[in-house]
Amino acid sequence: MTSAETLQPDDFDELDALLDDLRTRHDETPQWEFCEGVMAALICTRRPVPPEEYLPVLLASDEAVGADPFADADQRERFMTLWNRRWQEVATALDTDVDTLDDDRAYQPEVLDVRGGMAALPEHERVVLDDEPLPSFAQVWALGFMYVVENWPDDWATPRDKDAAEWLDGALGAIVAMTEDDTGVPSVSMFSEDGPPSVSDARLEAYGAALWAVYDLRDLWRTLGPKQETVRKEATPGRNDACPCGSGKKFKKCHGA
Repeated sequence: MTSAETLQPDDFDELDALLDDLRTRHDETPQWEFCEGVMAALICTRRPVPPEEYLPVLLASDEAVGADPFADADQRERFMTLWNRRWQEVATALDTDVDTLDDDRAYQPEVLDVRGGMAALPEHERVVLDDEPLPSFAQVWALGFMYVVENWPDDWATPRDKDAAEWLDGALGAIVAMTEDDTGVPSVSMFSEDGPPSVSDARLEAYGAALWAVYDLRDLWRTLGPKQETVRKEATPGRNDACPCGSGKKFKKCHGA
């Protein structure tokens, strides 16, 4: 994609502002990093899920399923313009054959090192959260990905083929690992090159494995193709059974004649 099509920092800032506004009406509207994970999962989902199906679930939460989460048509248009640009960017990256994640064409989620950002602040500016710790690097992204898997289970059902089932299980396992807390010894900051260490080496390795897992999931469902619906044929009544039309006659004397 050209730089004009690729989302820039100002574009992500605008998306954050749009989500902030949506959150004034729907408390559970997520942050962009969660949306980023949702988008990657939707791109990988076996069945193309239309926006009118996933947007109310993502942006308005269960309390307003089926409702339009946007304030007006202009807000919807602006959000969808940015969303679709990012969608195309991610889909293109996942469909590109790369040998290393350092390749400029590789998929790189828009994720945050919240702990690194907090640690880089002067001590008097740091926010203390008593209820729960700050999320680990890319944890919110992984939670967004698994949100789709959990909310569209039929489209993520285990394939009958044993090799494909193992492929799916291994890839999802790598992403699930990123939903867990980083309990390793911090060794590097993903917030800034010279920032205080906030991410462990094990976390970075798990992150790389999760990104390759997204590639695997994209390839898996494209390889298997659309899920074939089972055609169920209604049982035909026996000739001496009562006709299902309710006439009281035997089937052979009525609709079976």
